[in-house]
Amino acid sequence: MTALAEAAADLRARAMAVDADPDDMARHLDSPALRMMRRCGTPAEYGGPGDTCLARVTRTVELARGDAGVVLAMPGPGLAGVAVDVLGSPEQRERFYRTVSAGDVWTFFAMTEPERGNDTTAITTLLRRRGAGEYALHGRKRYIGNGARGGIGVVFARTGPSPLSIRAVLVEPARGFDARRLDMMGLRGACLSELTFDGLRVTEDMVLGEHLSRQRGGRWGALRTFHHLRVQVAALAVGTALAMRDLVAAARPDAPGLARTGTRLAAARQFVHDVAAHLDDEPDQAYFPSAAKLSTVPLAIEVSRWATAVLGPGSLFEHPLLEKWTRDVRAFEFMEGTTNLQRLHLAQDYLKGRSDG
Repeated sequence: MTALAEAAADLRARAMAVDADPDDMARHLDSPALRMMRRCGTPAEYGGPGDTCLARVTRTVELARGDAGVVLAMPGPGLAGVAVDVLGSPEQRERFYRTVSAGDVWTFFAMTEPERGNDTTAITTLLRRRGAGEYALHGRKRYIGNGARGGIGVVFARTGPSPLSIRAVLVEPARGFDARRLDMMGLRGACLSELTFDGLRVTEDMVLGEHLSRQRGGRWGALRTFHHLRVQVAALAVGTALAMRDLVAAARPDAPGLARTGTRLAAARQFVHDVAAHLDDEPDQAYFPSAAKLSTVPLAIEVSRWATAVLGPGSLFEHPLLEKWTRDVRAFEFMEGTTNLQRLHLAQDYLKGRSDG
């Protein structure tokens, strides 16, 4: 934990610079903390620690206590790595991780579409066969983390109208690929982007999951990845809330509600750890990842309101990091399902008897 605390302090020192200019990452890439983070999520055979979900979530909470925006700004496998681990053949995993480990390479996970969100059954991006051994990718994705600076990523598309036609493909920028960074209020370091595909060539060996059964294709891989993503968002929310409590404790040790807030956040952190451990044992269990996001994101927003209230009317001017974090926590609401969507998931799973631990 000492190494994580030191890394978090380094990230916090860079937070305002990354928020002000998220395109200027070159001066941050020599950070020992970022070098450590780039290895995270990489399998042992490619020079990484070979993490479990619990290890990744534990680390995410502590690093987000430094700054979640910088955590999301880092190069590395990210969620694309989770999708490749779930759906990729040995040859595809080799291609992906060798590309990522070759240098400072950002990755992206592209599911969300304008006006459709991340509903896998509603995506309209098309993967059309255009000859022996190759396809053409057409469509648009939006709110894709690190999309405009990604060197390789996973894109979800469909080859036909049925849910079984959903496919995930490995993509590298080339002719037919256009990306632009979106101007965001919160989590600016994440470089949320819009991607447009206009006939991007995809070879057959870049289509993930072809070695699996039809039922274990793209949509199943997407759902598994979302389970990991939701608990990661919960970890980011808890870490950011802890950072705000740390700031209040340093600025006003006698602040009302300080002890109670600390107790609630300790419980939230333990819950997120428990969910991650459960996900390692049951990777297809959706109930608890949704419960983790549903409970932690509103708590982080509540902590941001408490922090600004107890520090006074000028607190957002006096504490620039607090102002930044109050923007960042609201962005978590829209990452991988809003509060209402998580409530719907939980209700459906409960009625189907899927809520047993």
